[in-house]
Amino acid sequence: MAQLSTQPYKGTRDFFPEDMRFREAMFSVMHRVVRSYGFDQIDAPIVEPVDLYLAKTSEEIVGQQIYSFKDRGDRLVAIRPEMTPTVARMVAQRFQQTPKPIRWYSIPNVWRYEQPGKGRLREHWQLNCDIFGAASEQLADLELLQLAVDLLRGYGASDAHFKIYLSHRAILNGVLGDELQLPQDKWANVARMMDKRAKVKPEAYAAMLEAEGVSAGQRANLDLFLNDKIDYLKARPQLGGASYIVELMQALENLGLGNYIEYDPAVVRGFDYYTGMVFEVFDTHPENRRSLFGGGRYNNLVGAFGKETLNAVGFGMGDVTLEDFLRTHRLLNDQPRQVELYIALLDEKLAAHALKLASQLRQRGKTCEVSLGAAKLGKQIQEAEKKQIARVIILGEDEVASSVYSVKTLATGEQQKLTLEQI
Repeated sequence: MAQLSTQPYKGTRDFFPEDMRFREAMFSVMHRVVRSYGFDQIDAPIVEPVDLYLAKTSEEIVGQQIYSFKDRGDRLVAIRPEMTPTVARMVAQRFQQTPKPIRWYSIPNVWRYEQPGKGRLREHWQLNCDIFGAASEQLADLELLQLAVDLLRGYGASDAHFKIYLSHRAILNGVLGDELQLPQDKWANVARMMDKRAKVKPEAYAAMLEAEGVSAGQRANLDLFLNDKIDYLKARPQLGGASYIVELMQALENLGLGNYIEYDPAVVRGFDYYTGMVFEVFDTHPENRRSLFGGGRYNNLVGAFGKETLNAVGFGMGDVTLEDFLRTHRLLNDQPRQVELYIALLDEKLAAHALKLASQLRQRGKTCEVSLGAAKLGKQIQEAEKKQIARVIILGEDEVASSVYSVKTLATGEQQKLTLEQI
């Protein structure tokens, strides 16, 4: 039999203690900021019926990226590739008894079979924040954008570190349908080309549009839409979503968020999924210029589970891109171990006293690690240093008899005689 590999499955990660400390620090900011907005945390099974995703997830995810299999009951199920369909299912399940608006968040583990690369793995954790059933969709959109900004500010980021670009699906539909007079079956492809406009050469962009049947005149009108941005909307208040975005941008300015958020008509995101405002957050660092996360309004999802429906807006932020962002800008570094004390034994016969002492220290709120065997004192101190423990209690017969302990601070070499209460 071939020797088993020590490496994890391709596109996944092992989380060693130092990785878990970083992840825990990253997640703690998420919990703190999101809960400050009144969101409640939820969770759900990692396996769902495939039908849930066939109905409400993008064709690319379902057709190419989903992990699916038949269980022993011959049911076709999938490991969740995203959380939003599950959240919508849970909202529909508790539709009547849950007060509106519903503010729920989760940090699920999600899986997609795609090519791993920088900022992209097959398995990751994702913060999801969603608001359902708001009386004012514009206020809900405004709050969610404010939350997106505050999340990154929670790590110490400023408008020098990231930028949010937003658009509106109704504006895009109006421009493609009413202004350009394109047939509806071409909208999705042209929208994807708009999204690629800044990433390809002008002649390649023009060739893609021409292949899709977009004339030179239509392309000129499309360029006007993309280049004039908010001025294009102000000149066409009759365009669906135009007044909404103009008002939303003014409200964001009034909140002091104008430096963080900009209207960009090229923001498309999931064409079949979103129904209103959409946004994307980008890192501004020259070494990491990429999308960090995004979201938008999806008003049709809850209705898939019954007669009743709710308006909804939300976003998902993955831990892989967030960690890249935090490390690139040095906003969050590796976290030290939090063990404060190490009890070194001069004689293994004193182990019972060491365990009792450790228990008393823990009851007083101290974190404490006990030597599991009386090796030479120098070796025990070396162990404490390697484990980043600041102080060592040296336990010998005299200390047990007097209940006064020798405590050594490893950084300075200072040694003191202290009682339990003084430690």
